Amino acid sequence: MAVAHGSRDPRAAATVAALLDRARLLRPGLDVRVAYLDHSAPTLGQALHGLDTAVVLPLLLTEAYHSRVDLPAALNEARARDPRLRVRYGATLGPHPLLVSALETRLAEAGVPIGDPETAVVLVSAGSSDARANAVIGELARGWARERGWWAVRAAYASAAEPTPAQAVAALRRAGAPRVAVAPYLLAPGFFADKVARECGADVVADVLGPAPELAEVLLERYAEAVRAPVAVAAAS
Repeated sequence: MAVAHGSRDPRAAATVAALLDRARLLRPGLDVRVAYLDHSAPTLGQALHGLDTAVVLPLLLTEAYHSRVDLPAALNEARARDPRLRVRYGATLGPHPLLVSALETRLAEAGVPIGDPETAVVLVSAGSSDARANAVIGELARGWARERGWWAVRAAYASAAEPTPAQAVAALRRAGAPRVAVAPYLLAPGFFADKVARECGADVVADVLGPAPELAEVLLERYAEAVRAPVAVAAAS
């Protein structure tokens, strides 16, 4: 049961469906279903109704409020309604090295040579009120800078934290970056992706991760991990 955030933008649900289709191709016979936290149906409770067992995987790129609070709360509600339900809970998709590979694929598709010393990269996540989640993006940016020959890599946040993508791009230009590319660490097109592309002021804006093959591989890896050693879910308060 892959649980996505959900969006009013129909492109988001289409992206999730395409990603899960990739996972099904990689694991024929595995029952892969979807649920949403908001804006789209089915909800997690609706999707779990009538099942005896399920592996619930957050289709989220960082561990933050949704994975720590919203999803466990929805799981606890579902289990309270049906005490027979047995759930194994998995980790979020990120961080994971394959997600960096997917980011590089999207940059290459946008015409950016990987590790180009003349290009600074702004790694843009959705942003969170949880400082720990934002710190993970900062560490991801620093690691990417160490591993490749980019002019620089800086983290930015589309909401809830700073720098914004536009602020990060402007700072890199002031520092002398010859070219600035934005790499959206976003699963699907929608409000944030459109806003970043419209307002960031970069020379190049790569596409969102979307149904990248790497994401399907990570999803199945998280499934296997959850079967072996599920993440603990806090009891309802």
